[in-house]
This record gives sequence, structure tokens and C-alpha cells, in this order.
Amino acid sequence: KSIIKWLKANVNSIQENKLKFDFSTTPIMVNYDGDIKFKTNIKSLTDENFQWNEVGGEFNCTFCRSLTSLKGAPQIVGGYFNCGYCEALESLEGGPKEVGGDFSCSDCKSLKSLEGSPKEVGGYFDCDICDLLKSLKGAPEKVGKRFDCSYCVSLKSLKGAPKEVGGGFYCHECESLESLEHAPKEVGGDFVCHDCNKLISLKG
Repeated sequence: KSIIKWLKANVNSIQENKLKFDFSTTPIMVNYDGDIKFKTNIKSLTDENFQWNEVGGEFNCTFCRSLTSLKGAPQIVGGYFNCGYCEALESLEGGPKEVGGDFSCSDCKSLKSLEGSPKEVGGYFDCDICDLLKSLKGAPEKVGKRFDCSYCVSLKSLKGAPKEVGGGFYCHECESLESLEHAPKEVGGDFVCHDCNKLISLKG
């Protein structure tokens, strides 16, 4: 009951019949067969009593400006995972290990690393407009659709970029980017690197 009370206070809507609890673990594991959309005033994705395990639909905590950590996030998200526009979020550690749909951490002004990202994302992966991001280390190895790290003004290298990108690869307007070395060898869509002022070669 205390978990349901916390969810009702922090999630836009919750259907109790879609919740399943595993009481054999501490903290309690919670599964939800549906979508989760958090209210923007949250400071945490859980309380001390529970940990998300699997969410069948989307898991959305966009515009949660006081959120500093993804601790407690689901291990598996069937739909998309969106933590974009969380200006205090410093790390992706604690985030999901598997994402069937899209993953977005766009416009997270305090994010310094992609460590903690899933190894594979079924849809797109967006980490654009992250001003403090200097490296792609920790990015997924395989992305089903596009990979977008554009407008990351501190990004100097593509080292750590995915090995496989099913859609387009976007690293345009990264004003500190010095090389295309370590870019994916093959992309299924466009490859866009315009307005990278320090880029003097297309090698890579």
C-alpha cells in the first residue's frame, strides 16, 4: 500500500491491476504492464521500499529538473525510455539494461558520460544538446534506428560510438569535434557532420 501511495503521488496515472510485486527481494521488485509518466517535480524514480524491474511500455521522466540519478529505474523497458531535459541529471548509471524502443537523454545539461547506457537499443538513441558530454564512451554498441549526438559542444571524439547504426548518424554542430575516427563503419541512413568547426578531415 505504501508503494502504491508513492506511485499515485509521483506518477501521472497508475492502474493498480497492471502492477505486480515480487516480495521475495529487498527492496521489493515492481513490474508494470503499461506506460509510466512521472510528474516533473520528482527527485527520485523510487522510494526506499521498491525497485523497478520491468515496464512493458514507455518509461518517461522528461523535464524532471530536480532528478540527479536514474537509480531505481527498470532493468527492462519494452517501449521507449526518456529522461531528456533533466538538467540536473549527472549520470545514466542505474538506467535500464534493455530498451526495446527509443532511448533519449537529450538536453541534459549536467550529463558528463554515457556510461550506464544499454548495450543495445531497438529504436533511436539521442544524446544531443548535452553541453558537458566530452566522450561517447559507454554508448550502446548497437542502435536500431538513428544515433544523434549533435550540438554536444564539448564533444571532442567519437570514440565509443556504436558499431552498428540502423538509421542515420548525426554529429553535426559539435564545435569541439576534431576527428571522425571511431565513427560507425556502416550506417543505414544519413551521416551528418556539418558545422563542426574544428574538423579538418573526413578520415574515419
